[in-house]
Amino acid sequence: MSDFNLGRRRVMQAVGAGLLLPGLAPAVIASVKDRPQLTDGVQSGDLQGDRAMIWSRSDRPARMVVEWDTGSLFGNPRKFVSPLADARSDFTARVELTGLPANQAIFYRVHFEDAQSGVASEPWFGHLRSVPTTKRDIRFVWSGDTVGQGFGINPDIGGMRIYEAMRLRLPDFFIHSGDTIYADGPVPAQLTTESGRIWRNITTEAKSKVAQTLDDYRGNYRYNLMDENIRRFNAEVPQIWQWDDHEVVNNWSPGKQLDERYQEKDIHKLVSRARQAWLEYAPMRLQAADGGGRIYRKLSYGPMLDVFVLDMRSYREANDANLGAAKPFLGREQLDWLKRELQASTAQWKVIAADMPIGLGVPDGEVSPGVARWEAVANGDPGPAQGRELEIAELLGFLRAQQVRNFVFLTADVHYCAAHHYHPDRAAFQDFEPFWEFVAGPLNAGSFGPNPLDKTFGPEVVFEKAPPAQNTSPFAGFQFFGEVNIEGQSGEMSVVLRDLDGVAVFEQKLQPV
Repeated sequence: MSDFNLGRRRVMQAVGAGLLLPGLAPAVIASVKDRPQLTDGVQSGDLQGDRAMIWSRSDRPARMVVEWDTGSLFGNPRKFVSPLADARSDFTARVELTGLPANQAIFYRVHFEDAQSGVASEPWFGHLRSVPTTKRDIRFVWSGDTVGQGFGINPDIGGMRIYEAMRLRLPDFFIHSGDTIYADGPVPAQLTTESGRIWRNITTEAKSKVAQTLDDYRGNYRYNLMDENIRRFNAEVPQIWQWDDHEVVNNWSPGKQLDERYQEKDIHKLVSRARQAWLEYAPMRLQAADGGGRIYRKLSYGPMLDVFVLDMRSYREANDANLGAAKPFLGREQLDWLKRELQASTAQWKVIAADMPIGLGVPDGEVSPGVARWEAVANGDPGPAQGRELEIAELLGFLRAQQVRNFVFLTADVHYCAAHHYHPDRAAFQDFEPFWEFVAGPLNAGSFGPNPLDKTFGPEVVFEKAPPAQNTSPFAGFQFFGEVNIEGQSGEMSVVLRDLDGVAVFEQKLQPV
C-alpha cells in the first residue's frame, strides 16, 4: 500500500467521525451547546491544478477555518478562512485551497468559529490526493441516483452501503452523474418490497413530502448527509457533481406540467430554488457565468485525463416527440464550448461525464395518443439524426474531422449498468469514429431497465445487468457503480462495472490511439 493510502487510513482511524486529536483542542474552552457544530461532515471537490474546494456546514452563523498539510499530524499547516456562513446559504461554507503541491497526500481539518463569540467547534478531518503533473496510475469511480423511489437510509442493512464499497476502492475522485437527491421522492417510514420484505427508512420532515420551497430542497441534501457511509466517503474522496432531473422534479424541462402534489405550479420557480440548494451543497468551484449558476465545466487531472462535466438539463427545450429539426439539448453555447475544449485537450484520455445516455430511449409519457414524448437524446427512430440527436451528430462529426481521439462517455440515469459500443457501420448517421459509453447506477434507489436501444448512432449492447422486474429494491442487489483505471506507463484504460458489494460484473480494456 502506498504511503498516501497508509496515511489516509491512519488519520481516519485516529479521528473517526471528527473526533479530536491530542493537541487540537479549540483555543476557547466552552460547553458543547455554546460551540458551533459541524452538522454534515466535510467534502472536497473539483480538483484542478494546485487547487481544491472544501465544503462544510455549521449550525449557526460562523466562519469556516480549513487547515491543510502534507502530513497527518499537521506539523506545518496552511490556513484558509471562509466568508461568513449564515442563513442566506443555509450555513454552508466553502473555501478554495491553493498552492497544493502536485501528486501529494493532502490532509485537512475543518472547524467553525462563531460569528459573535469566536468560540470554535471541534474539528472534522478529511484528505485528498492532489492533481499530478506527471504520468501516474489513476483510479476514479462514478455513478448516480441517490435515495430514489422511496429507498432511503435503511439502518437494518447499515445505510447506503454502496458508498462504503466505493470508498474501499481507494479512488482518486468520484463523479456523481446526477440525481444527487430525489426532491420529488418522499421517503416513508417503510416500504414493502418485491419479495414481501419490509424496507425500513430513517426519515425526516423534509423527506416526508415533495420539495417545493428552498428549505425543502435544502433538507433533501441534509437527509443524504445523515448517512455515515456517505460522510466517511465524502471525507476521503473528492467529488465532481452533476445535476439532472430529480434535483428538481422527475423529467423536468421548460414544458413540465406539475402533478397534484404541487401547490407551486411554476416549473421555473422550482428550478430556481432547486439550483440554489444544489449550488449551496455541492463541493463545487462556483463560476461567474450564468449568474454564478453554471454547472458545465472542464477539470484537468494531469497529463493523462481531462473530465468534461456536462449539463444536459438546464438548456434543453421542452420534452416532446424529438423529431424533425434540431432542438436544443446541450444548447449552442455549451455545445460550442465542448467542441472547443475537446479539440484543445492534450490529455491522453477525455472523459465526457454525461448525465444521460446517448443511445437509450428514455420515455416521458406521450405527446398525444400513440406519439411518444422523449426525455433524453434518443427518439426511438433508428433512422437519420433528428431533434436532439442533431447536436450529438454535430459533436461526433466535429471530433472525427478534428481527429480528436480517446474519448469515452460515462453516464447513469437509467438505474442499471451497461457497456455500449457505437460504430458507424451499424449506424444511420455514420460521420464519426467508434466510441464507448458506460452506464452505472443506481447508488441507492429502485432498479429499472433495460431500456431500448436507438440505432441512429449504431450502439451495440456489449454488456448489461438489469433487474428481472421494474423498481426492484436495493435488497435485490441491482445497485452499481463504475470504476476507471488508467495505467500511467502504458496509458491503458480499464473500465469496470461493480455491484453493491464492490464485486466486478464486467470489465473492458481500452487502448489509447
